[in-house]
Amino acid sequence: MTAASFYGAIPVFRGFTSLMEPKLYSPLPEDWSVGVADIVDSTKAIAAQRYKAVNMAGAAVIAAVTNALEGREFPFVFGGDGASFAVAPADLDAAREALAATATWVREDLDLKMRVALVPVSAIRATGLDVRVARFGPSANLSYAMFSGGGLAWADAAMKRGEFAVAEAPSGTQPDLSGLSCRFEVIPASRGLILSVLVMPAGGADPQAFREVIEDIIHLVERSPDSGRPVPPQGPPLKWPPQGLDYEARAIRGGSLLKRRAGLLAYTFFVYVLMRFDIKAGGFLPKVYKRQAVENSDFRKYDDGLRMILDCTPELECALSDRLATAARDGVVRYGLYQQDAAMMTCFTPSALRSDHVHFIDGARGGYASAATALKAMVA
Repeated sequence: MTAASFYGAIPVFRGFTSLMEPKLYSPLPEDWSVGVADIVDSTKAIAAQRYKAVNMAGAAVIAAVTNALEGREFPFVFGGDGASFAVAPADLDAAREALAATATWVREDLDLKMRVALVPVSAIRATGLDVRVARFGPSANLSYAMFSGGGLAWADAAMKRGEFAVAEAPSGTQPDLSGLSCRFEVIPASRGLILSVLVMPAGGADPQAFREVIEDIIHLVERSPDSGRPVPPQGPPLKWPPQGLDYEARAIRGGSLLKRRAGLLAYTFFVYVLMRFDIKAGGFLPKVYKRQAVENSDFRKYDDGLRMILDCTPELECALSDRLATAARDGVVRYGLYQQDAAMMTCFTPSALRSDHVHFIDGARGGYASAATALKAMVA
């Protein structure tokens, strides 16, 4: 079964409050594979304030696989310091090459170590777990994959044990990262603080009890303005030269790094002028692009656990913390919360003329990786 015939046939759901409805999720075909990637010692990289590099590495996985699959739609999720996805058998070799090349690029150009693995769905099901996927539409422009069944979390743990590993490509191999950028500035909190939220089921937790906790959390957030979205209605701040210029230059293929930087400086200045003064160029409409960037931001998702980056009030943070602490005491959840003063955005825009550009959101001071550290400390 091709990615188009399986994933493309899953209906898109719109209301995030429906997230835990089992009928929205379809089991992955038995002959598919799950790809997982993460940065080794991301906590140390974050302590060294290399947040942008860590996020760029995670988003690079999705960009490389998307480009290797020539834009064919497949389910994926961005995890801050890594990413997960699923591919059909016909796309497995291309995905493996993209993962191997990305791991090499991350080490050589970002000075980070990335683990990558490809896990057969059949191996996951042999453990009694499953991988089911749904499609959430945050806007009319695109949909994001959501995963349930416990299989994604198992695949991630297997990768960390060294199982199903994909070896790095030879030195100098560069993946096709066309469309990957991080030009926007960090996004300051407007309601008090940016809260990174990670909620996983506790071992042996009752699935219905876990579902009720997740639904309670979502309903608390839904009552806040714009559901806690950290990207302001006018779009994220943009300056020139952009903060992430060096990382984006490293993602471009061909020519010396100096030449790539110079070309990118000129190009980003042109884009900055268009965006700053709302100048239309060809089919590019800056106002439309900025509106879509807001609508297409992936600030909340589900991949065997709830992940959110929220712009929230201290009162909402207290309410969420209280509910999660109670659920943890009851043995229902494991969770991590992390406060910071800003969010950050990493973008994947294969074409600025299309409406399905993807904008990955994380906290600007470590975000999901710091929340994961807090979660691990809870169960240590």
